[in-house]
Amino acid sequence: MSDKKLLVVVVGPTAIGKTAVTISLAQHFGGEIISSDSRQFYRDMEIGTAKPDAAERAMVTHHMVDSHSIEEDYDAGAFASDAEDLLKHLFDQNDIQFMVGGSGLYVRAFCEGLDEMPETDPELRGQLNQELKAEGLENLLRELKSVDPVYFDQVDKKNPQRVVRGLEVYRSTGLPFSSFRQGVKTKKHPFHILKIGLNMDREKLYERIDQRMDLMIEQGLFEEAKKLYPFRRNNALQTVGYKEIFDYLDGKYDKEEAIRLLKRNSRRYAKRQLTWFRKDTEVQWFDSDQIDEMIQLINSQIV
Repeated sequence: MSDKKLLVVVVGPTAIGKTAVTISLAQHFGGEIISSDSRQFYRDMEIGTAKPDAAERAMVTHHMVDSHSIEEDYDAGAFASDAEDLLKHLFDQNDIQFMVGGSGLYVRAFCEGLDEMPETDPELRGQLNQELKAEGLENLLRELKSVDPVYFDQVDKKNPQRVVRGLEVYRSTGLPFSSFRQGVKTKKHPFHILKIGLNMDREKLYERIDQRMDLMIEQGLFEEAKKLYPFRRNNALQTVGYKEIFDYLDGKYDKEEAIRLLKRNSRRYAKRQLTWFRKDTEVQWFDSDQIDEMIQLINSQIV
């Protein structure tokens, strides 16, 4: 594969307009788009994942959207491998291709590779999930803090899967999960990667997030979540935008409170996304409307 090949990776927080920007860039340069959004892979999660609609997909071919069932286990490592295979084919058609998404771990897995993780016993994960269900997340967090304080400080403490994963590795190996996460770049690509980050005034972004949530609700987000309720324990649905409605359906609070939490947690998620991507010194930042400047930057990479 020629070193003239270029993959443009567009990242940024939810609701900032990544899809529209990437479509504009792909149309200009003639490439196609791979989604690195960890929720858009799944069929049946339509409204709550803000997938590109039929008109947008008709404008530019999108890959890795609706590619998996919500009952499948699909992780960042598998995505990195699948995207690599896909790009071999796409680069035969055009020297510039695009990837877009706000899932930082999936972007990192593809661009840099993931730390080598030990094999663990699948039964152990089941045991931990049973403990989670019986004793609650706080109990697992206490254990994690005791055995791996480094990972405890880093982990999203509201994400049960991340907590379970940390304990799963520790109980399997006797070593802290953090000891396997060295953050060293190990992956080499036969093409160049350019990372573009989208930014926006924080208050304007939060306003867009609230407006998007209102639109999703109007489009039937609560009804979609009701259909997905039987699968609520699946990894694909352990995410902002569905968990709040599942709790509402379980009677934990009323619909008004569910909507408040949907908006609040989406804003918090956007803040975490920005924090993640700002740690990546390779990302070059633009406002969402600076399409011409982005095109200039891409052109400077291919001369």
